[in-house]
Amino acid sequence: MESVKVALSNLGRRKLRSFLTMLGMIFGVSAVIAMLSIGAGAEAESLKIIENFGIRNIIISAKDFKQEELKQIRTESLGLHMRDVEAIEAVIRPRPLVSAKRVVKTWQVASDRGRADSRVLGVSSSYPEINNLKLLQGSFFMPFDDEAENQICVLGITAKQKLFGFGDSIGQMVKINDQWMRVVGVLADATVGKTEFEGIKIQNPNNDIYIPIYTSIKKFDVDALENQLNEVVVQIPDEPGINLKDQAASISSLMSTMHRYVDDYSLVVPEKLLEQNQKTQGIFNIVMGAIASISLLVGGIGIMNIMLASVLERTSEIGLRRAIGARKLDIRMQFIAEAVALSLAGGLIGIGLGYGTSKLVAAFSGWSTIITAASIALSFGVSTLVGLVFGIYPAVQASNLDPIECLRYE
Repeated sequence: MESVKVALSNLGRRKLRSFLTMLGMIFGVSAVIAMLSIGAGAEAESLKIIENFGIRNIIISAKDFKQEELKQIRTESLGLHMRDVEAIEAVIRPRPLVSAKRVVKTWQVASDRGRADSRVLGVSSSYPEINNLKLLQGSFFMPFDDEAENQICVLGITAKQKLFGFGDSIGQMVKINDQWMRVVGVLADATVGKTEFEGIKIQNPNNDIYIPIYTSIKKFDVDALENQLNEVVVQIPDEPGINLKDQAASISSLMSTMHRYVDDYSLVVPEKLLEQNQKTQGIFNIVMGAIASISLLVGGIGIMNIMLASVLERTSEIGLRRAIGARKLDIRMQFIAEAVALSLAGGLIGIGLGYGTSKLVAAFSGWSTIITAASIALSFGVSTLVGLVFGIYPAVQASNLDPIECLRYE
C-alpha cells in the first residue's frame, strides 16, 4: 500500500506527462472495444438473417436465363415446378416440410381505399412456418385453401397500410390485376437490416401480398417458357440422426434427376452460409483486433520510455530511500505500481471512449454494434498486463542502482 501511495503521489505531481503517457493505452483500449463491438454487432445481425432463412432450411431457386437459352433448356427441363415439390415430399425421408413460392406478374394492386406497388407471391400454406413469419391479425391460409384455389390473401404490414391505411383490413377485398382477393390475415413487421447476405438477395416481406400457390398458378397466366415456381424451400426436421448435409445431397441428386441434369436451378443451405459468414467474421475480428492491439503495444512502449526517464530523474530519491532502509523489492514495487496505475487509468478512460466510439459508428454508419462484457474484460485485462510487462524492466533497472552512486548522482 505504501508503494501504491507513493506511485500515485508521483503521478499526481506530473499530471500532464502522466496523461500524455496514457494516450497510447487510451486509444488502444478504445480501438479494441470499438472493433469487437462492430464484429459482435455484425455477427448478431447475421444470426438474425439466418434465422429468417431458417437454419434447417434448404433453398432451391430457379436461375434466370435469356429467352434464347430458355428455349433450349425447356426441351430438356420444365424448370422449377410443382412436380419438384411433390417428388421431394414423396422421396425424402423423414418427410420434410416443403413450401413453394411463385412471383405473380402484376399490373394493378388496389383496394377501394388505395393502391400499392406490393409484390404478390403465390406460396404454400407452410410458408410462414418455414420462413419464421408472425401474424399480427387474422390467420394464414390453410392447405385446403391451396387445393380449392380460394381467392384469399395475407398482407404484409406495409402493403396493408398502403391499401387500407390504419383501418381494419380483415374481410376487405383487394384487386390483383383483374382478380378479387379477400384479406384473411396481416403479418407482423419483419424488417430485415440487409438487402444481401453472402451473395443471396434478401427481400423485405413487409410490402408483400401472399396468395395460395395453386390460386396463383390457375388464376394468373404463366408464360410457357418461364419457371412455374421461383423458389422451393425444404425444411429438414431437427431430429437425432438426421444430417443436414446428407439430406441436401439427397435433394440435389433428386433435383438433378427431375431436371434431366440441366443446371437451371441453384441449391443453397443457410447453415453453410452461416459457417462461411462466421469464418469471414472471425478473420475480420482477428485482423481488426491485431491492428487495435498495435496501439496497446505502442502505449506500453510509451509507458516504458517514460518510466526509464523517471528512473533517471529520481536517481537521488532512489539512493536516499535505499540509504534509509528501502529494499530492492520496495523500489521495484514502487515503479511497477506507477506503470500499472498508468495503464489502469488509461484502460478505464479507453473503455469510456470505446463505448462512445461504437455508439457513434452505429449512429452515423447504420451498422449494428454490441459491446460485450468479454470485450471490456479483454481490453482492460490486456492493458493492465501491458502496463505490468512494460513496467518491470524500468523497475528492475531502478532497484539495481548502487545507492552510493545514486546519492552523489547530481
